[in-house]
This record gives sequence, structure tokens and C-alpha cells, in this order.
Amino acid sequence: MRKRDRKEIKIGKWIIKKVFTKRAKEAKKGDFGKLLVVGGSKLYHGSPAFNALAAYRSGVDLVFILAPERAANIIASFSPDLITYPLSGDYITKEHLETILSFAKKSDALVIGGGMGRERETLDAIKEILIKVTIPCVIDADAIYAVAENKDILKKNFILTPHRFEFKVLSGISIENMEKSKKMVKDVAKKLNSIILLKGPIDIISDGYRIAINETGNPYMTKGGTGDTLAGICGSLLAQGKESFLSACCAAYINGKAGDIVAKKKREALLASDIIDAIPEVLKNR
Repeated sequence: MRKRDRKEIKIGKWIIKKVFTKRAKEAKKGDFGKLLVVGGSKLYHGSPAFNALAAYRSGVDLVFILAPERAANIIASFSPDLITYPLSGDYITKEHLETILSFAKKSDALVIGGGMGRERETLDAIKEILIKVTIPCVIDADAIYAVAENKDILKKNFILTPHRFEFKVLSGISIENMEKSKKMVKDVAKKLNSIILLKGPIDIISDGYRIAINETGNPYMTKGGTGDTLAGICGSLLAQGKESFLSACCAAYINGKAGDIVAKKKREALLASDIIDAIPEVLKNR
């Protein structure tokens, strides 16, 4: 067994300095990545917005959101920072593949899954998208259910961000105690040839060889949208060209630390949008 197979990393403040290096004075728009967010449906529009806003706060230059028309129009009204492209209909289907793949070719990373729903046509479209894209990808929420139907479509530069139940859907394995969970996550990541970021009271991240533990975060982050901010941060780092395992580790730290900052002031009143606003405070402490 190689040495790195046995290594366990405890994520801390050090990871911010490692990931966020000083920018050159001559930097221009686009140098720090273009992120594509695919998500939303007739009912759900918050997830892609949280993805995009958290991504912007984490340093990416541009975010394009592709969502069904109603969701895209609502998202566009949230902030002038958000660029949306409305897709016809109430859900994303294979009819939208050409448009989505066209945007993917112009993007550096993809976040997919938030608020998409689990209609048969949508799950099939997700699988087709993931088969054809070559850019690094964050697979979250409903996209995890699609991948569970065909794990062969996964690639090394894909990051899956399940909570415990989604991990069971993906792997068939129930998460119980911490020590056993580490090995389970590592084994599943290795089998799937992808990176897993298991969300929980303590986050476990593995690429099948290394294991990292993140202890930021708190019980007030049970609110809807906090997983979407995590996926957006992760996608932002991928779009900026950061290595996939490092991106997953850093995203977990930033999201949890921002949540800790908010929880000290708001406790049960914490919202996902508060986490987005707290990201700058996390990043300045380096």
C-alpha cells in the first residue's frame, strides 16, 4: 500500500492560503474561470441561485445559469450579478441537451442537480449531460439520483456531494459511526473513480486514496440551501483551475466556517443566504 493510501488529512484554516494565492495585477475577466450551473424546475428556483451567488463570493469570474423558464426568470430578478438562460418547459429534458452542451464547451466547470426534480425525462437528461461533458463537475442533489442509475458515467474530475441518505442511494450503504464511515467513503470513491464529499456533522472527503476530515459547520445549518452553497463554492474552485480533491476539501471548510460565523449571531435564524454573505469574512482570514 502506498503511503498516501493511509493518510488522513484534517482540514483547517491553512487550506484557504493554499487555494487562494495572490492575483497578478494584470489579471483580466475570465482568468478566474467560467462556471455553468444547470438546475431548477417549475417548483424550485433557489438552488441554482445559491450555487451561483456562493460561487461568485468564492472568486469565480462568471457564472451562467441554465434553468427552466420560470426558474430562470425568478433567479434573474434576485441580483444583477446573475446571468440566466431560460429553457422552455417546466423541467430540464433531453430537448435541452444541445444548448446545455454548447454552454459547457465555453465553461471551465459545471454544477448540476440543484432543484431539478426526479422526473424520468430529467434524470435521463442528467445522465446524457454527464456522459458528454469533459469539464470538472459537481454532482449534487437530484443529479446524484441520476448517477445512481448508471455509475459508469462518472469520471475522475467529478465531485459528488451527498448527505447520508443520498450516499445510501448512491452506494447502497448506510452510514452509522464515524470510523466506519471513513473507510466506506474511501472505498466507494475508489470504486466509482470519483471524489465524494459526504456532508454531515463532520464532512468526509475522499478520492479513493486520501481521506480528509472537515469539522467546520454546526447544527443550525440544517436549513435548505446550505448544501447548494457548498456545491457552488466547490464549482467555483474547480472553474478557477484548482485540483478536484483540494477543491472539495476547501469548499467544505469555507461553507462550514461561514455557517459558524453566522450561527454565533443568528443561531436558529440562520439562512443559506447568510452563509453567502459570510464567505468574504472566511476568505479574508488568511
